[in-house]
Amino acid sequence: MFSLIEERGFMRVADLSNIFGISEVTVRSDLDHPDASPRIQRVHGGAMVRDGRSHVEQTFEQSEVASADEKAAIGEAAAALVIPGESLIIDVGTTTTAVARALARRRDLEDVVVFTNGLTIAAELEPEIPRISVILTGGRLRPRQHSLVDPLAGLILEQVNVTTAFVGCTGVHPEEGLTNINLPEAAVKTLMIKAAHRVVVVAEGPKLGRISVARFADLADVDVLITGPSAPPELVNQIRDRGIATTVTE
Repeated sequence: MFSLIEERGFMRVADLSNIFGISEVTVRSDLDHPDASPRIQRVHGGAMVRDGRSHVEQTFEQSEVASADEKAAIGEAAAALVIPGESLIIDVGTTTTAVARALARRRDLEDVVVFTNGLTIAAELEPEIPRISVILTGGRLRPRQHSLVDPLAGLILEQVNVTTAFVGCTGVHPEEGLTNINLPEAAVKTLMIKAAHRVVVVAEGPKLGRISVARFADLADVDVLITGPSAPPELVNQIRDRGIATTVTE
């Protein structure tokens, strides 16, 4: 149980109960036991890695299956913010790909322009051309995430001025802000934030409280955070206390 929590960073009590075939009462008892792993911290509804740091980058395909339903709900909530005629930036990532899928289902949207550094984002939106225009940033391809990074990735982003940027990350922390697990993508995220009037961060619950190696923005740079029900309520409240409009999907 503890090794699974350490691997994923956060696990809900209900999910641990289902995986191991034991009652939720037993799960809570095991988590509270004096012999429990010192790296595990009990939080409301589950448990997370105590130091909150994430160091191992998963592939896009590995990440896509984790919290899939939660990502889909986040994507729907994010896509609902878009109106016809908007210009957008959609960052690379599995949660932002859920945003792109939800946008594609918005049959009411016309004349929307999307800049992206994610090949998966472009593939999701390609069938919706011409009502949604798709512009790739260019740059060096990172196969692990199907992302485009420097050199050249910043050339377009430094010249555009969009309505909204939907940005993903590896960690959202009340003190440390937004972080990512790799430096090349983090640098592009910083440019995306600078190019947008409104910054919407999409991050499933386990990412709240995590800190990764590459810090690319302060919480003050964020206008909206959309997360899911696995997010620890105390962290959600701390982020709201810093003036960030935070939506927790069902």
